[in-house]
Amino acid sequence: MNNNPVNPFVIGKYLSAEYFCDREKETAFLMKQMLNGRNVTLIADRRIGKSGLISHVFAQTDINKQFYTIVVDLYSTGSLAEMVHMFSNEVYRAVKQQSQTWLDKFFQVISSLRVGFKMDTITGGPMFDIGLGDITAPEMTLEQIFAFLETADKPCIVAFDEFQQITNYPEKNIEALLRTHIQRCKKTQFIFSGSRKYLMTQMFLSPSKPFYQSTINMGLEPIERDTYTKFAQRMFKLGDKQIAINAVEQVYDLCRGITWFMQMLLNEMYSLTPNGGLCEADCIGEALRNVVQVQEPFYREVLAALPLKQKSLLFAILKENGAENITSGAFVQKYKLGSASSVQAAMKGLLDKDIMTEDNGTWHIYDIFFSQYLLTK
Repeated sequence: MNNNPVNPFVIGKYLSAEYFCDREKETAFLMKQMLNGRNVTLIADRRIGKSGLISHVFAQTDINKQFYTIVVDLYSTGSLAEMVHMFSNEVYRAVKQQSQTWLDKFFQVISSLRVGFKMDTITGGPMFDIGLGDITAPEMTLEQIFAFLETADKPCIVAFDEFQQITNYPEKNIEALLRTHIQRCKKTQFIFSGSRKYLMTQMFLSPSKPFYQSTINMGLEPIERDTYTKFAQRMFKLGDKQIAINAVEQVYDLCRGITWFMQMLLNEMYSLTPNGGLCEADCIGEALRNVVQVQEPFYREVLAALPLKQKSLLFAILKENGAENITSGAFVQKYKLGSASSVQAAMKGLLDKDIMTEDNGTWHIYDIFFSQYLLTK
């Protein structure tokens, strides 16, 4: 069966090393930590490629042979019960692909789950169904999951993606609870990945926090422009197409080197280029309009839901094309934003919604395509 994608600019998933750009140093560094039994904290902006890097590392032969690997995306969770539900489902998904013995042990060790059955729509046979309602004693189930991982016939690596989400849970002392369980693990290793830099830094680098100095810390910067340009040209060649160097460079600069946005825009540019054709820089405008148009209903709702002060700050940053010193008197007066305290409150609201981001003292609208939508307003 041919597993090659129709469009080589793959969005939102890891396919194989062929469609993965660079990250050789980061891959080697993360592999080294895993192979030497160290837990890692990975802090970087959303959509820059954290999840892709973890998937790429997990696909390496040295890791794949020596470990069971599990990824738990906590972004959509809002409580300990939801976190445990996600965790248990991902562990079950991993073990059902392994030996029947380990699968049987899953329900022996994790006895607190009230697991039902449903029909598998593909095979027609029964399959286990772990629903959120099955998590009746989340702390007990969490303890049992960690205990179960320690029973595996080879070590496990668990990657918690968007780990800072646990700070929003209503339950108290979640960090301390998790730290206690993780400290007890002798065979299982962990990657804590997060995009809210302030929260992640506070969790792992503050002496008052349970996870203080418990991991090796690493960041993730944008892929170098020349490296990504060569990658994009190679992807076009896979489909008997070409792309001009300056076209890729303009995409890179427009997207500030953030991988997901570049992949999305180049995915559309690739689709607009006929076989045997050359994609030039004048294709960017059409591709950008197409991508924004698809997202427009969502962007319209986001904009409509923002309070006036947050909208005012958003458009001020847009006009500056990235703004510095946004609480300064000069900036506040220039855009009639009221006061520095008003700006700080609006800034916090936009940060909580993942609409704004800060990079080396410069504030940007995080979503490149949202900023393009706002330019029409």
